[in-house]
Amino acid sequence: MEAQAPWRVLEFYSGIGGMRYSLASSGVRVEVVEAFDINDVANDVYERNFGHRPCQGNIQTLTASDLDKYKAHAWLLSPPCQPYTRQGLQKHSADARAFSFIKILNLMQNMNFPPQMLFVENVVGFEVSDTHDQLIEVLSSLNFNTQEFILSPLQFGVPYSRPRYFCLAKHESMCFHNPSVNNKLLRTPTCLTLNSSTTQNSYEQNEDVLEVVCKPIRDFLEIHIMDTVDQDCSATTSDFEKAGGCTPSETGSHDYIVPLSLIERWGNAMDIVYPESKRCCCFTKSYYRYVKGTGSLLATSKDHKPVPKENLEFSSLNELGLRFFSPREVANLHSFPSSFCFPDHISLRQQYAMLGNSLSVAVVAPLLHYLFAEI
Repeated sequence: MEAQAPWRVLEFYSGIGGMRYSLASSGVRVEVVEAFDINDVANDVYERNFGHRPCQGNIQTLTASDLDKYKAHAWLLSPPCQPYTRQGLQKHSADARAFSFIKILNLMQNMNFPPQMLFVENVVGFEVSDTHDQLIEVLSSLNFNTQEFILSPLQFGVPYSRPRYFCLAKHESMCFHNPSVNNKLLRTPTCLTLNSSTTQNSYEQNEDVLEVVCKPIRDFLEIHIMDTVDQDCSATTSDFEKAGGCTPSETGSHDYIVPLSLIERWGNAMDIVYPESKRCCCFTKSYYRYVKGTGSLLATSKDHKPVPKENLEFSSLNELGLRFFSPREVANLHSFPSSFCFPDHISLRQQYAMLGNSLSVAVVAPLLHYLFAEI
């Protein structure tokens, strides 16, 4: 029997390749016919890892005929999240950063060869925005069924709390394996199994219970950094500021040590985890630039056992050997493959910023496998 031709896919807002890695991990036979991203530095990273440079430029300049020529079966989109974040102004569709996504949606209605499947990823909060309303309105007008999810890597055994919104959409001529959840928003991945008789499982439980089934953070760490930091836990603010501009070849283990001045100022606001912990906070694009609310810090001292943060005095905080997670470790928690790397001209702060804007392969890969599955 002749093998079926691979699905033709377009990637929008391709970033550093999280969606592309998710496709590879999903096991689906696809051909990425083009990727689009306006960020020159992100495109450097994508090209370094996939040997193809995304089409660079403003997505708003694309026309229906431009997109028709690709004859893509599926569009994968991870549009800017800033219009929908809790920390932002929450201007939704009125935010200029939402314009390109809305433009793409509207182009679908004027195409001769519109996609048959759509996958959208964004922050929690998108699902209550007017941009979401426009997405659902367009998909409904084109006779698509949708299944929506809010999922976190914690639900897939990864000790990383990063809940995100996902919309899976299929034209009505194609069916989801579990059509009973069409047009619903789900907070568990149970229905992603292609065995409809599967019963509910631990993924429905709360985060505290999920921590029990997650791997420890230790499994995601670079051991050589652990050993070095434990030997020398002194760093100054000046060292820290200089390290942010370092490239991969210039970065040493000491560059990840949290300066004493930051511990003095922000110690009470830091989220501290240990190698044996089974949960850490979401890393944002501001990680390493700021310590409050941008991601967890790792306690490396072998002489201290985990202690609730509220029970720690400043002197105790200073003795924990606190350090930042390295970019490689953040990539590990995003479930990127070991082959992933940054070009040598990308600074440390740029690495963290792009990882903070990326996605979890552990979550997206099974979602894509489910989306592309045929009955």
